[in-house]
Amino acid sequence: MKELAIFLSKSLLGWLAIQVCFTVVFLLYLRLSQKNSLPDEQLPKTAVILCLRGADPFLTHCLRSLLNQNYPQYDLKLIVDSHEDPAWKIATDTIREQKATNVQISPLRIARQSCSLKCSSLIQAVSELDDSYKVVALVDADTVVHPNWLRELVSPLAHPKVGATTGNRWYLPTGRYWGSLVRYVGNVSTVVQMYLFRIPWGGTLAVKTELLHRTELLDKWGQAFNEDTMIRKVLEKHGMQVKFVPSLIMLNREECELPSLRYSLMRQLLSARLYHPLWLAVVSDVVSSILMPTLVIVLFLVALLSGEWNIAGLSFGCFSIYTVGLLLMMLTLEQGVQQVIRKHGEPMTKLSALTVVKMLIAIPLTQWVYGLAMVSSLGMRKVNWRGVTYRIKSPWNIRLVEYRPYQVSNRADNSKVSI
Repeated sequence: MKELAIFLSKSLLGWLAIQVCFTVVFLLYLRLSQKNSLPDEQLPKTAVILCLRGADPFLTHCLRSLLNQNYPQYDLKLIVDSHEDPAWKIATDTIREQKATNVQISPLRIARQSCSLKCSSLIQAVSELDDSYKVVALVDADTVVHPNWLRELVSPLAHPKVGATTGNRWYLPTGRYWGSLVRYVGNVSTVVQMYLFRIPWGGTLAVKTELLHRTELLDKWGQAFNEDTMIRKVLEKHGMQVKFVPSLIMLNREECELPSLRYSLMRQLLSARLYHPLWLAVVSDVVSSILMPTLVIVLFLVALLSGEWNIAGLSFGCFSIYTVGLLLMMLTLEQGVQQVIRKHGEPMTKLSALTVVKMLIAIPLTQWVYGLAMVSSLGMRKVNWRGVTYRIKSPWNIRLVEYRPYQVSNRADNSKVSI
């Protein structure tokens, strides 16, 4: 047992060292990356597409921010699931309030049976664009953007080898629900991983319009469950890159309850399994981050029960160093990202001693929740999302098996809770 304890301890601390290196690389990129915004006359005409089903908690804020961009030529294209959808009234009211003229709102006319509703909406919106639109930008309803968001998203596309640009989301660590905290802890790792693997995030994403047609990405969306994870692999086949833009890390203030988080993670991991170009690397990361610390704590309990105090001390000490190391790494990342978010006009997030203690407790809780979600997602063949059911047979064999207009559900008494 002693040899096993030494092996696991070395492996766990070695993995911590690797994670620290990844974090340092990410933080250096945040610090050293320079914004390169184009002047008005060089910015191409852009279509911003927002697909809606259900009224997300910050939808009004999202729409207001999109309608007030510091960008010379852009139009907002809203595709709403149906006229009866609660998002339709919020959107029309906000458009009227803002007196916006550069926005079009349309219902989803054809819910394709071979892909997700979002992919159907994207295909409809892109297919209706004329040749004057040189860039297509995608955004999610839970993203509240800053005034220079579109300018900073589109500007790097001037480079001939950059085919797509993206940002990422960053959650608040001060939520009232444990689900919010677990989502925050997990997302910290995900943001770094997506940067390293150059995986775009559909909540803030821009693609050159001509690439959508030349790469046949629209055809792929017509058979897919997810629109963004596949983009890196598709573009690389045509010699193009995905560029991560640090100034487009977007703060998300939504809350999340633990039961709904688990199913949301299962959907995300399913999408990664279907379309991630380095899925085995994702699996390795999950195994290293979840299985090893779990084995170490199990060994600690076994040693404790059998009276092998030296092994128990070694295991507990290693687990404690690993967990505290992850906490310090998260706090460092939080400070680094806060420097970016503050430039958007957001106030600095203040972490109380109680919040830091909750973050420490949330680390092993996150490992177990993610581990359970990973195992559950491996056999996932059916997905339910906001009242829609899909059957997943393979990456390009998706079936919409049940559809109905969105129904408002009874949520927790908190307007910030994700739907």
